[in-house]
Amino acid sequence: TVNNNNGGDNEPDRPRRPRPDYANNGFIFNIGVNIVIQSNDFDRLTDDEEDDVEYQRLSNGRIKETITRPNGVQIVTIRNRWGEVLKRSRITPDGREYILAYYDEDDREDDREFGNWRDPGNDLPPLRLTIPVRDYILDADVSDEDEVELFFRQPPVEQVREIYTIEDVKKSARLRDSVRRIEIGGLTFDSGAATIARSQVGALSKVANAMLALLEDNPAETFLIEGHTDAVGGDQPNLILSDARATTVARILTDFYDVPAENLVAQGYGERFLKVKTESAEPLNRRVAIKRITPLITIADRN
Repeated sequence: TVNNNNGGDNEPDRPRRPRPDYANNGFIFNIGVNIVIQSNDFDRLTDDEEDDVEYQRLSNGRIKETITRPNGVQIVTIRNRWGEVLKRSRITPDGREYILAYYDEDDREDDREFGNWRDPGNDLPPLRLTIPVRDYILDADVSDEDEVELFFRQPPVEQVREIYTIEDVKKSARLRDSVRRIEIGGLTFDSGAATIARSQVGALSKVANAMLALLEDNPAETFLIEGHTDAVGGDQPNLILSDARATTVARILTDFYDVPAENLVAQGYGERFLKVKTESAEPLNRRVAIKRITPLITIADRN
């Protein structure tokens, strides 16, 4: 629930704490035969001790969330009534705005109930991969930093037909398949765990440095971190666990390597996409993968 702060006719409607529902918990719901988690990134994007956070009601149930950091940088996110990101931008103290995600909600009817989502990937033909697999999937563990950076800079493997929401990309396997994937072969998780040993943090160094190089050229880049589990355990616990793993890696990239939190999106997929097809405990399935999704979510970069 969002509380109003009515400060007079000239004051914007800026509810503060308690947070909107989307900032408190993730949602788990069914899409067809699959269960999906719509996790929140609020805690990862904000520091309760240092950041100032304001909410403003907009029309059609939308909420504008403004995070102001001690250095004056603002992260402004507009969400629809379901908590899905419609626009996210970074505004620097000198007034420059970098649009990380932008979706025109007028392009889609929004009279659906929560969870009644239609996969925009269904409108696309089956993916035809016309490049070698080695140019589509890269293992950062056996690649050098220059190779990882060059791989991140490569365009999607097919023409991007339209701009999608971040939630569309997170939920649609067909959309995600249109961009290349980096595996972090040197990073795995213990069974049932979402944390990693400090000794494994270095496995992310090449990916982090490549991200920072891209962000130097385009501060509006967005990278999706996918979390996965093996097939041991139930569907829902594994979904929650995989989402926590993706969030762990996102936090490490920010806390240890200074990759801005707003340039990262985390999403868990449970045991749905096994790297090794087995129902047994398998460390190679307890993993994360990373994709550059910028061309799918903003018109600022369609490469």
